[in-house]
Amino acid sequence: MTLIGMLHHRRDPTTVIKSYAYAAVAKAEGVNFFYFSPGMVNFVNRSIRGQVYENGSWKERIMPFPDVIYNAGSPEKLANSKEIIEKLKSEIPFTTNSIGNKWNITERLIEAKEFTNYLIPSEVVKTVENFHKFLASFQKVVFKPIDGRKGKGIYFISNMDGVFEVRQNSENKYYSKQQLNEFLKDKLLTGNYIIQPYIQSVTKSGQVYDFRLHVQKDGEGKWVITTIYPRIAPKGSIIPNINNGGFTNYLDPFLQQEFKEEAFDIKRMLEHFSLSLANHLDNIQMVKYGEVIDEIGIDVGLDENLKIWVYEVNWRPGCPPAFYLELDVVVHSIQYAKYLAENQTKIKNEIKSLKRKKIEEKRGSPVIAITGSAGKTTSKAFLASILSKKWNIFESKDYWNTTEHTKKHAAEINDSHEAVVLEYGMAYPGVITEHCSIIQPTISIVTNIGLAHVGNFDSDIKKVAHAKSELIHGMDQKGILIINKDDENSKYLETQQFKGKIMTVSIKSPANYRAYGIQYEENGMSFKMRLQKQEIKLFIPILGEHHVYNALNAIAVADYLGFTPMEIKAGLIFRKPPRRLTIYNCRDNITVIDDTVHSHPQGVKAALDVLSNIGKRRKIAIIGQMRELGDLREQEYRKVGEYVHEIGIDLLITYGFRTEEIGDQAKEKGFSSENIYHFTNKEKLHELLKEIVRKDDTILVKGASKTNMFDTVKFLDETFKE
Repeated sequence: MTLIGMLHHRRDPTTVIKSYAYAAVAKAEGVNFFYFSPGMVNFVNRSIRGQVYENGSWKERIMPFPDVIYNAGSPEKLANSKEIIEKLKSEIPFTTNSIGNKWNITERLIEAKEFTNYLIPSEVVKTVENFHKFLASFQKVVFKPIDGRKGKGIYFISNMDGVFEVRQNSENKYYSKQQLNEFLKDKLLTGNYIIQPYIQSVTKSGQVYDFRLHVQKDGEGKWVITTIYPRIAPKGSIIPNINNGGFTNYLDPFLQQEFKEEAFDIKRMLEHFSLSLANHLDNIQMVKYGEVIDEIGIDVGLDENLKIWVYEVNWRPGCPPAFYLELDVVVHSIQYAKYLAENQTKIKNEIKSLKRKKIEEKRGSPVIAITGSAGKTTSKAFLASILSKKWNIFESKDYWNTTEHTKKHAAEINDSHEAVVLEYGMAYPGVITEHCSIIQPTISIVTNIGLAHVGNFDSDIKKVAHAKSELIHGMDQKGILIINKDDENSKYLETQQFKGKIMTVSIKSPANYRAYGIQYEENGMSFKMRLQKQEIKLFIPILGEHHVYNALNAIAVADYLGFTPMEIKAGLIFRKPPRRLTIYNCRDNITVIDDTVHSHPQGVKAALDVLSNIGKRRKIAIIGQMRELGDLREQEYRKVGEYVHEIGIDLLITYGFRTEEIGDQAKEKGFSSENIYHFTNKEKLHELLKEIVRKDDTILVKGASKTNMFDTVKFLDETFKE
C-alpha cells in the first residue's frame, strides 16, 4: 500500500487545517498517510517521527520513509531545513515542486516562446529613469513587487498631463514628477519591483475582474481543471484578489451575465488555455530541472478584444472556501501522489524523451546584419532590445563593426544563441563581402546610402551603393532584406538578382512598415503605424525623426520573426547608444545635446532638426569637421550652411579645417555675420562659450569622434553644472 508523507514546516498538525482533510481523503483512497516536519527525519535508520490520524486524534508514530512526499509547507520557512529537504528529494519523489516567483515564471515562458503572445511585457525596474521610459510608452502601468503575494504592494500609475495618479486598492494619490520619483526611489530601496502595461478586464457595471484557473494532475498523471472562477474587485478598487476585498462567483452565471451568446466559447477557451499552459509549464520543468509539477493557479484577464492575458502564475494557489467544500483539490493531490509513487520509471523516461525532442527541435538561429551610411548602431540596439524580450541573443558591441570584430564574433557565437544581431561597417570596396564570408546573414538591413566615406569612392554615391550592395550579394539569397523606401540613394542598391523577400520602411511614402503621426515628446519620439492589422502608438526614448527609421528597421525584422506588437512596443524602450543625441540638463535651464560619435551631412542635418524642434529659446549649433567627403566637401558644407539659415538657428559655431565654409554660405543666404564664429583652437572656442551662453539656451554639439568634440560637451556640462 502506498505511503504518503505530508511535509510541513509546523510540527503540530492540529495547527494546519488542511492536514485533517488530507488524512481523511487518503484513508478513503486506500493509502497510508502521515504528517511530519523536517526535524523529525532520521537518515541513519531511514525513519521519521511522524503523526498519524487515528480514532479522531493525531498520534505520534515512528514511520518508514514514505513512497512519496506531499510538499505542503511554506517554501520560505522550509528553506531553513534546506539540507534535509534536498537529501530527501534525492531519495523520494516530491509533489508540488517550485516553479519560482512571478519573474522566474515569466522568464521561463519567454525562453520557451510558445506562450509569449499571452504575456504582458514586464521589466525589472532598476532605476527611476527606466520607469519613466516605460510609462512614456504605455501611459498606464502596474508597478508591483517580484515576490508579492495576495495582491499586496501593487500600484497602478498613470501620467495625467504631468500629474501622476498612483492607485493602491481603492486609494488614489496624485504626485508631481519629483514626488513620484521620491516614491519610486523609496520602493526600490526596499525590494525588487517589476513594471507592466495595465491591461484591465471590466464588467458591464464597471467593476474590475479576472479569472483564476486552478489546474491539477489526477490519479492518471493527467492535467485536469479543478475549477475556474471569476474574482471581482469591490467598487472603487482595481484589485480583484480576495484578500483585498474581492469576491468570487460561479463561472457559468458570470459568463452568461457578461458575455451572453459568447459565454460558451469563452468558457471553452479558458478551459483549453488552462490545460495547455499547465502542460507547457510542466514540459519546461521536466526539460530544465528533471522534475514534474502537479498544481498551479493561473490568473488571467480578457481585454476588449477577448484576448487572454496572463497576469501571473502561482505554484501554490489558494482555493476560496466556496470551492474547497467538495475537497476536489485534496482528492486530486492524494490521487496524484499515489500515481507519482507508482510510476517513477515512466516519468523518468518521459523526461528523457522530452529532453531529446528539445535538442532535435533546435533550429538554426536567424543572423541579422545591418549596414548603411547612418543608423547602424541605433537600428542594432533597437532590434537587439526587442529580440532579447523573448530570446537569448548575441549582439555585437556598439561600433564593433570591422571585419576583425566579425571574426571575434564568429568565435563567440554558440548554440545557446537564438538570434545574432551584428553591424557590418565598411569604408572601402570589398569589406562587406569579407564580413559575409565570415558570418553569412539570413536577414539584412540597409539603413540608407549617404555620404559617409564617399571620398573613398571617387566622391560617387553610386559606388557607395555598389559597396553596400555586397551585403545583398553575400547574404542568404532566399533570406529577408529591409531597405529604406524614402532614401533616394537606396534606389542604386543592386536588388535585381536577389531571390529572397524585400521589405520596405518609410515615413513619407507607402511601404510595408510606415510610421505616421510623428511627434517630439519629452526625451523621445512618438509615432503611429499599422502593425498586424491594428493601429498602434509607439514611443522611442531617443530624439530625432531619423531615429524613427531605425526603429522601423527593427520592427520589420521583429514582426517577421513573430514578435507581437506588445513585445515590440516594450522592446523599443532600449538602451540608447552613448553620445547619440544625449541630453544634458544644466543650470539656468540650459540644455546641451551631445551627438559626437559620427558626422556626415545627413547626420548633421538630422541633429539640427532636433535642435530646431526642442530648442526653448536661443538655438546654438556647434558643428565640427566632416571627414572623407572627398570632392563633395565644399558642396556639402555649403548645403549645411544653407540649412542652418533655413531652419532658424540663432548662433552658428564651426570648428575644424575648412568648416568656415559652412558659416560663409549661411551668411550668403542672410544669416547675421555677428552670430557666426569659427575656431581651429578648442580652448578659444570654450572661452567664447563662457561669454555667450545664456539662460534657456539649447546647444547642439555635433562632430565625429576623431575631432574630439565630446571635449566641448564635457566643458559645457562642467561649466554650467546644476
